[in-house]
Amino acid sequence: MAKDTPVNNCGREIPEYAYQAMASCLLPVIQRYFETEEGKQAFNEWKAKKQDRKEPSDK
Repeated sequence: MAKDTPVNNCGREIPEYAYQAMASCLLPVIQRYFETEEGKQAFNEWKAKKQDRKEPSDK
């Protein structure tokens, strides 16, 4: 098994279809959340924190 192969707690490979099934369920929910005011505010706060962490190293 390759080093970068995803594994679960049993050490078995996770098949691609499992990732696809999970993504197809989660993506619409995540999209709806980030379309709300709460989601937009959370995203903007995340971006501001990320920018604050970048600035000291850029100087």
